[in-house]
Amino acid sequence: MKSTRSSLARAAALLVCASFSACASGPPVALASPGVPEQAAQDPTKAEVPLPAGEGWEASLVLDNGDVGVWTVGTLKAFPLFALPEIFGLDDKGHCWLLAGYSGKWTPNFTVEDGAWLGALQQADVDPRVDGAEIYTGGKKGNLYQVVPLRDGGFDTRIIARFPSQEIHTLVAHDLMPEREGVELLVFTLRGEVYVVSPSGARDFDATPLANLEARVRQALVLDADSERPMILAACRTGEVELLQWKPGGLERHLISREPVGTGRIAVAPGSGEAGAAWVLYVTRDDGLVLRFEGALDSSTWKREVIYAGPQGPRGLAAGRFDADPTVETVAVFGYSKKVQLLSRPAGGDWSARTIFVDRDKGHWLASAELDGRNATTELIASGYGGRIVLLAREPGTGLDGVPTDPDPPERPEFGASPGVEH
Repeated sequence: MKSTRSSLARAAALLVCASFSACASGPPVALASPGVPEQAAQDPTKAEVPLPAGEGWEASLVLDNGDVGVWTVGTLKAFPLFALPEIFGLDDKGHCWLLAGYSGKWTPNFTVEDGAWLGALQQADVDPRVDGAEIYTGGKKGNLYQVVPLRDGGFDTRIIARFPSQEIHTLVAHDLMPEREGVELLVFTLRGEVYVVSPSGARDFDATPLANLEARVRQALVLDADSERPMILAACRTGEVELLQWKPGGLERHLISREPVGTGRIAVAPGSGEAGAAWVLYVTRDDGLVLRFEGALDSSTWKREVIYAGPQGPRGLAAGRFDADPTVETVAVFGYSKKVQLLSRPAGGDWSARTIFVDRDKGHWLASAELDGRNATTELIASGYGGRIVLLAREPGTGLDGVPTDPDPPERPEFGASPGVEH
């Protein structure tokens, strides 16, 4: 076993101080962003580093990874000493970053050094031999890692399975089959193979072939998670949008749509499927279309709607409440245009689009999370070829009626015609 221990305990002590220094487990982060106040020292481990954002939004730097792309981002809960979820990022050199936030500052920790890109991550209690939930990640080399956060600081990290020359693109971890005990971990590889990885013996894992979809699954989400037999929503490079369900006979496929262009990212509208409501799903196509599907999981026909004809190469999609008015339907998209764009539709109205952030290079992933309680809306996390992780939040007070905000807020960088290009 490879054991990687970071100075989390020391970082916990530093969190209560006015200055929050970088954790010794990660390399120093050198930043330079013109237009940011000098007192921020251009270092998100020291102070919040604001970036230009569109009207009504605030952008801030979470990590500057130099010229190393960050391909996948999201949130998880790794460190029990902190209340705020951590932001994770998977980069082109095979690092799994875990960033702990504190009043606008972010301390980077990393585990896994695979030497090539990582792209998939799941956190779940798959291994009953370990206390709590583990983190699983993999990527280009086909190595599947188990990362166990340690309460006293650091991580135990080891390779638990190898899929040579197959590339791990997507992971799903959930209790998917009532006939089996515990949580299943599914591994989706480059050529469409699907494996189930299970604990075996005192320390080992078995990787058993489950299906061959003959299609690369680029993103997958579990739907109807509390049901006896949940479904997996999958977007495929071959153009399918489909539901997968694990039954005793194997992995069943239920087609939602077959598109003439590859599909890449998916998101689920808040409240989908609750109290008898229809499921609302969003899907990107590689040619720049964003699609909306509405229907029931057991339906053979879904209502399909084109909601955006945007730039080529959308590579990030996130749904959530991004408007002060909760009746406004909103979804955000990010991609090769470098722009994070917000799509909005008021009840009974038409869809509109506006740019809320421009990164310094092409985008690759977008996630929604609750990381700022000063508004009633959801935050966005963006990453990509620019090597940065950026947090986007609505301004304080958004959606909080009658709550006063700072009458003298600090100046933030101006959102101009070509923002976000600084290095």
